[in-house]
Amino acid sequence: MPRFEPFRALRYDHSSPSDFQAVMAPPYDVLSDADRAELAGRHPHNIVHVDVPMEADGPGRYDAAARILNDWIDRGVVRLDPNPSFTIYRMDFTDESGRKRRTSGVIGALEVVDEGAGGVLPHERTTPKAKTDRLDLTRATRTNLSPVWGLSLTPGLTALLDEPGEPMGSVEFDGVVHTFERVSDPSRVAAIARAVGSHDVVIADGHHRYAISRTFRDEERAAGRTVDTTMTYVGELIADQLSVDAIHRLYSGISFADLRTSLASSFDIEPLGEVTPAVTSPMRERGALVLVAPDGTGELLVPKPVVFADVRDLDGARLEHALANVAHEVTYQHGVANVVDIVAARGSITAGVLIRPVSVAEIRRTADEGLLMPPKSTFFTPKLRTGPVLRPVDAN
Repeated sequence: MPRFEPFRALRYDHSSPSDFQAVMAPPYDVLSDADRAELAGRHPHNIVHVDVPMEADGPGRYDAAARILNDWIDRGVVRLDPNPSFTIYRMDFTDESGRKRRTSGVIGALEVVDEGAGGVLPHERTTPKAKTDRLDLTRATRTNLSPVWGLSLTPGLTALLDEPGEPMGSVEFDGVVHTFERVSDPSRVAAIARAVGSHDVVIADGHHRYAISRTFRDEERAAGRTVDTTMTYVGELIADQLSVDAIHRLYSGISFADLRTSLASSFDIEPLGEVTPAVTSPMRERGALVLVAPDGTGELLVPKPVVFADVRDLDGARLEHALANVAHEVTYQHGVANVVDIVAARGSITAGVLIRPVSVAEIRRTADEGLLMPPKSTFFTPKLRTGPVLRPVDAN
């Protein structure tokens, strides 16, 4: 089972709550260039100045990020905790059904294990990424800037986190209240470490960040140093702690007509009309996917049971099966409106297919049976903010 340890965190000076809100940012991989520029202009100490360094490519951008972070440390913009601790991270929000929800997890240092070694498990296949951006940034800053998101199979972890810790700030973004609490009491630290370390942890988000942590660990070993953990947010893998959205498919390298013909052999196709976010209702009712055309209209794709008898109950798996022998390229996008807009732009993308979210039960089955979902099967929400906790890998 994986080790889960407290660490000495770098935290922003909390003397100004308004500044504290202004320095947070969404995860780096959901930011456009315009988003990055807006956040950088919002506050001189916004975390994107380090986490998403200067737009220009080249190794110098990572050295610049390290200089900025070191300057912040020198000037007391961020301060190193005197002792190792965990950070409880709570998100309070209202889901699409109007139900008030709370997700609670804990940020600590999770052991980096070899692929296939067990203890820390992937839940979906990953797509190749040629860029070494996160690895280069870690090398330069020697800091974990944003956490991997892990799901613990430990029963009762949520209850263990119910007791409040030392308040470290609370901020609201887009209707989600993010609250951070430090836990440094030795007995409670030991209890949390023991609980998380008693069962497997499934990676929910951040597969690539975890993978580069292996590379970084091996580089450090070769240099005679030990860095065998990485910053991870861990929550319990149970339904009331997870909100899972779909990541839809965008197709290129194939004409719309050929894609539709290929799908027709595996799905019954029914007219739908204009595609709006309300389409998720008939998708649920009919157990259907939606083919999105460039004119903004859609068609329901109702799976033919006989075609998918031996295929996992995942829309992503159904599409892979249906198009297995058809030449095409696929990319991924969350949000119904985003998909419609991209397809309507009539660029390289010829069509989109909307899929349904994966159930928590299927995520649990994936973990229990050691299975893998297709790439980009799950989009966990709300997204963690980057900035409330940073982890210097050399701090003892």
